[in-house]
Amino acid sequence: MPHTATDKYFREHTPSLDDIIFTRRQFLARTGMGFGALSLASLFGIDPYSADGATTTAPKGPLAPKAPHFPVKAKAVIHIFADGAPSHVDTWDPKPLLNQYNDKTIPGHDGLAFGSPYKFNKMGKSGIEVSEVFPKLGEMIDNMAVIRSLWTDIPAHDVAQRFMNTGSLQLPKPSMGSWVVYGLGTENQNMPGFITINGKPEWRQASFLPGVYQGCNVNYNRNMKLDEVLLNISNQFTPQDRQRRQLDLVHQLNEMHAKALQKDAQLEARIEAFEIAFKMQTEATDAFDISKEPQQVKDLYGPTETGARLMVARRLVERGVRFVQVAAGGWDHHGDLERALRARAGEVDGPAAALLTDLKQRGLLDSTLVLWGGEFGRTVTKDRNGNATPGRDHNGRGFCCWMAGGGIKGGMTYGATDEFGSRAAENKVHIHDLHATILALLGFDHTKLTYRYNGRDFRLTDNFGNVVKDIIA
Repeated sequence: MPHTATDKYFREHTPSLDDIIFTRRQFLARTGMGFGALSLASLFGIDPYSADGATTTAPKGPLAPKAPHFPVKAKAVIHIFADGAPSHVDTWDPKPLLNQYNDKTIPGHDGLAFGSPYKFNKMGKSGIEVSEVFPKLGEMIDNMAVIRSLWTDIPAHDVAQRFMNTGSLQLPKPSMGSWVVYGLGTENQNMPGFITINGKPEWRQASFLPGVYQGCNVNYNRNMKLDEVLLNISNQFTPQDRQRRQLDLVHQLNEMHAKALQKDAQLEARIEAFEIAFKMQTEATDAFDISKEPQQVKDLYGPTETGARLMVARRLVERGVRFVQVAAGGWDHHGDLERALRARAGEVDGPAAALLTDLKQRGLLDSTLVLWGGEFGRTVTKDRNGNATPGRDHNGRGFCCWMAGGGIKGGMTYGATDEFGSRAAENKVHIHDLHATILALLGFDHTKLTYRYNGRDFRLTDNFGNVVKDIIA
């Protein structure tokens, strides 16, 4: 008698003793695979407890936008990293007494005092004193909060730069940008959430956080070809229309595979990665195409590499990138400070002021936190006594940074160094405090933004950090 499809169905789906009696090894194998699948369900927005496997409102991927701990204005960060360590007493921290002691010994210090060769002028309605090397930024001072009492642990470039970017002096830990994207996700799934422009690898590392939070570095200059901006996302041998057809075919084959056999989470994740890379070919490249900007905007930023990079930073934030760091170094002035610092300040002054102006005109400054500063400060004595063109040595005991937008009180200074500027003396702000404040401006309690690794809950601020509440609007 021939068997029908119904007979086969009942034969395969009727319970038997073999279904309920199995060895411990078989039990662990069956349930273990199931637990692994459950752990991947949230990545694809599937509710494993619903009757039909309906999608949930939970994030569909690790980079999907997430709500912070509490509501705030800041949604993105642009970090202008002045690596090399700018001299605070020549930029944002005027010390008249230091000038009075110029070329003389200072009580408690070795060497001869080095008074600043620059004038400080009261700027804006707030009347904050700003060095003459920053005339354009001085015009924006009412939008800025200057912290004059920063300090760090070790004034060595590599160590201090690692500390400023990761909150760690020695151990490899996630960078500030990685923590921000881990906490907030990103608003554009076709772009990396964290991009560094001309930065070092340690400044963008994800360390023990999942690799998706690693910063994407772009060694950008304004004259480079657009197809060279982001390498390895475009196919040099296959045109985009054919790539699109290939991806569509892969999707179709995957659907056939899922219907005939089962859904494979790893396979679907790989296909999704291909899809994002394909989308980045157009959207990511377009973000770096500053030729599309109106001429008045180009004129505002100026015809320099720094201007082009800061313009790109604005374009990236405008497109939903969460954290952008622009390396703007060259501040290690052990000698010839009077000439070299003025030149370096001139390269960043106009473009940084343009960035604040541009963000404000577009209604983006309130939601974008802009941070400028280096890894430590400089000494108040000459680095090379007797040299006709002196500079300043490293000093981690006192230095400055400024912040603007993103919930910052504008037109104010916070903290102070001593009368000569050699060390933080009033309302001292450690690097952990700065990081805690940045996270607070983004809506996070820094003690609760943690990631469990190797049996311990880690955070950006380690076991320290106090929020500088006085600079938050």
